[in-house]
Amino acid sequence: MLPFSPPHIDQAIIDEVVAALKSGWITTGPRTKKFEQLLSDYNGNPNTLCLNSATAGLEIILRWFGVGPGDEVIVPAYTYSATANVVMHTGATPVFCDTNLTDFNINPSCINHLINAKTKVIMPVDFGGFPCDYDAINQLVNSDKNKKLFKPNSENQEKLGRILVLSDAAHSIGARYKGKMTGTLTDVSVFSFHAVKNLTTAEGGAIALNLPAPFDNKAVYDYLCIATLHGQNKDALAKMQKGNWKYDIIEPGYKCNMTDIMAAIGLVELDRYESFTLKLRKEIFDLYTIRLKDFDWAEIPPYETEEKTSSYHLYPLRINGITEPERDAIMKMIFDKDVSVNVHFIPVPMMKFYKEQGYSIDKYPITYYNYSREISLPVYVDLSNEQINEVLNAVIEAVTKMKEKK
Repeated sequence: MLPFSPPHIDQAIIDEVVAALKSGWITTGPRTKKFEQLLSDYNGNPNTLCLNSATAGLEIILRWFGVGPGDEVIVPAYTYSATANVVMHTGATPVFCDTNLTDFNINPSCINHLINAKTKVIMPVDFGGFPCDYDAINQLVNSDKNKKLFKPNSENQEKLGRILVLSDAAHSIGARYKGKMTGTLTDVSVFSFHAVKNLTTAEGGAIALNLPAPFDNKAVYDYLCIATLHGQNKDALAKMQKGNWKYDIIEPGYKCNMTDIMAAIGLVELDRYESFTLKLRKEIFDLYTIRLKDFDWAEIPPYETEEKTSSYHLYPLRINGITEPERDAIMKMIFDKDVSVNVHFIPVPMMKFYKEQGYSIDKYPITYYNYSREISLPVYVDLSNEQINEVLNAVIEAVTKMKEKK
């Protein structure tokens, strides 16, 4: 069976992980701190905090900003459940927003209609690694009208004086918008290094801080280090310094730090990310596009425009003129050819828990329209040209058969 997205584990990664194991530092230590600095250098944002997941990163920023019961956070209807789940964890209310027709990202015009005095955060998602319209989103939160609507209820909200833009950049490390890297496009961005992501640490994530004045990003980083390690004012690395064993708990914090074993993988992955990973993923995107662009049923996902360059995380092909059941039948035919494909994602308002909260996909017609005909094709660096043709042949044959039945 041709897999969908296996991780690339080679000798360089194995050697670095073994070196971490032999070093005696297997929890948060020098490799994690080095990885954080290199991520900031790569993306160009002031400070980066590595954690055990992107989900933890999103939630801790919501809590740092003082989001809680009675507040609203605007999120796209078309995303993975984690984007909305973290809002629920804080006791706030996720407010879903429809997406664009041309891509899968949140529609800024729809956002504007949803903003009210309860809105504390907007969480755009760079679907598949393709950046959102950040100029439009940032202009919304900085408009006089929306600043006047904003009702702060925490010290950090008072300091910012407007809605926070927290980018769910789980897919988009290495993506670019108007020449700027993800991580510098808005207030805070959160990356994922899960096993299926372009840059993996097995599990893991990172908060890229890019807060405007009067915030001190280093001071926020220092606080978040404490908040994500039980509220403890010294990590294991600091406590190991001679005579520095004594520590204090300054708040009932969380436990979501990254380990040096995870960072060891990330250090190797980041070092070759531009020259190896992104290069090969783009080549796969281009090969899919060259073959599919002449079929009138194939809607090619945007991944390079004058303003935006994707990180080439997902290739979300849309099939024109089909229904959701027909899409599912096409996928079965592809699987029958021993080729793995996927769907990204079942929209959150379609999930049982959220339906029970009163949400309905009927309110997000573009989201459903895109989802109902989407099939994600395999993209990973070990995918050979022969395998790419195997994927394409299976997809083309399956869609052709479905079209012939209609």
